[in-house]
Amino acid sequence: MAPMTVVIDNIAPRHPEKAHRPDNEIQRKPDWIRVKAPVSKEYVATREIVRANKLHTVCEEAACPNIGECWTKRHATMMIMGDTCTRACAFCNVKTGLPGPLDAEEPANVANGVKTLGLAHVVITSVDRDDLADGGAEHFAKVINAIHATSPGTSVEVLTPDFLRKDGAIEVLMAAQPEVFNHTLETVPRLYLKIRPGARYFTSLRLLERAKELMPTGFTKSGLMVGLGETREEIMQVMDDLRAAKVDFLTIGQYLQPTKKHAKLERFWTPEEFAQLESIARAKGFLMVSASPLTRSSYHADSDFAELKKARSSQLAAKA
Repeated sequence: MAPMTVVIDNIAPRHPEKAHRPDNEIQRKPDWIRVKAPVSKEYVATREIVRANKLHTVCEEAACPNIGECWTKRHATMMIMGDTCTRACAFCNVKTGLPGPLDAEEPANVANGVKTLGLAHVVITSVDRDDLADGGAEHFAKVINAIHATSPGTSVEVLTPDFLRKDGAIEVLMAAQPEVFNHTLETVPRLYLKIRPGARYFTSLRLLERAKELMPTGFTKSGLMVGLGETREEIMQVMDDLRAAKVDFLTIGQYLQPTKKHAKLERFWTPEEFAQLESIARAKGFLMVSASPLTRSSYHADSDFAELKKARSSQLAAKA
């Protein structure tokens, strides 16, 4: 080992940029948030398809607790533009650094992977690419177009970065007509400097609002983590902000601290508290709400999309 190598948590230095941060003790998970290790043959088959098509997934890179369940159902969330992010958000388990060049074959590889998996609905996300002039918007559009061309019956949900200071980026992406546009706010405005230092709350809100303007009949979606020190009242204000931006679907899940060097987990919210948040959000007018300890932005995205369409139909029928 080289003399200057930094080791975090006694493993390979995945997050050397966080090495200077103080340790935050990792709390023992309550019973309601534990999941079984993935062992099914379907999980292995999905992993082999991902590897064969040279794909990255947020399921692996972000250490999602639902990977066993989702991959058993062949629902993998594709992460494009590499596995290295230009930002170092305090909560995130994705690597930070200088990414490599875009892979010109990635749109075709992702489309082939989606077709092989037989997905009726797919979520495409990415690392932040602040190094690119358009933040990767054109690459997103190429991936969407490739999937629609290869699997015409497959709906595409994108979970995008904020494209901060990338004028025209959202217009380029939305021209490819994803069925769902998702951008997560992650936390309440007060915690942005600590949790999302490279992002701006109102920039993210405006991005969601602009996506709806560009695709009025499409669906927009956003998400929050809890357990970082936010208050119930702050969460309710974010709900109001999202409704003002005409966001259709809200997800709320429990933050899980990846390592001692990541943002401190302040507390675990109980299933009962999540149920209360869901009731409040539905009362505020969201078409769909998913709130539970294990909820993640792309968790059950396929079935949720079907429910979104039903909810929209019911809403339109009620207005007729």
